[in-house]
Amino acid sequence: MSARGAGVIGVVVVLTAVVSVPTATTTPRQLAKPPSSIVQFGYVRSLAASGGAYRMRFDPALWLSGETANRAARADGVIGPGETVPNDYYIRNESTKPLTYRVPATARVTIVALAAGPVSTRITVPELAAITRGRNPKQRKLYGRGLGYWAGIVGDRAIRLDQQYQP
Repeated sequence: MSARGAGVIGVVVVLTAVVSVPTATTTPRQLAKPPSSIVQFGYVRSLAASGGAYRMRFDPALWLSGETANRAARADGVIGPGETVPNDYYIRNESTKPLTYRVPATARVTIVALAAGPVSTRITVPELAAITRGRNPKQRKLYGRGLGYWAGIVGDRAIRLDQQYQP
C-alpha cells in the first residue's frame, strides 16, 4: 500500500472515531425539572381581593429544627455556645421582602384557634383576608397574631395556607 493510501485510510478511521464519540452537546434523556408544587413557610403580610381571587403578599422564612436550628441561632447570635433553641425550632427570616401569590377564593385555609386548647380550625380565604387586616368577623378566639403559615404553592398560586402552632 502506498503512503498516500495509508494516509487516506488513517484519516477515514480518525474521522469515523470522532463522529461516533458522544459529545458534551448530546442531550440527556431526562433533565431535572422543578417540582410541580412546593411548600414554603412564611408570613402572610396582606391578602386582598383581586378579581375573582386574592392577591397575597407572603414573606418567606426558614423553619429550622434540631442541630440545624441550633447552629443557625448561634450564628445569628440568638443563643450562646452550648445552648439549644427553645421547643427545638428556630425561624430565620433574613429578608422581609415579600413575594406575591394569587390565592383562589376556594383555597384551603386553617388557623390556630383556642377551644379547650389550641386547635386547627378551617376558615375561608375572605375570613383570613379580614384577619390579616386586624378584623375578626366571626369573633373566633385566635391563638395569636403574627404566627407563620405553611403555604402550598403551585406555580404562582397558593392553593393551601395552614397556620403553624408555636408554643
